[in-house]
Amino acid sequence: MHALRHFYASVLLDTGESIKAVSEYLGHSDPAMTLRVYAHLMPGSSERARRALDGVFGTVQEP
Repeated sequence: MHALRHFYASVLLDTGESIKAVSEYLGHSDPAMTLRVYAHLMPGSSERARRALDGVFGTVQEP
């Protein structure tokens, strides 16, 4: 059961679901606890930030 919960959380975080939502889905009382356990699975924010700004300014570049 633990492996299934870990898989569930990792898939959600990899697709960009918020830590607060994942915390609620897993039944954790505090998102900080979820962060301590699953933070290493969260995608890098620098790439998401770059894409967001590129989208706003219309400067999307192919990698």
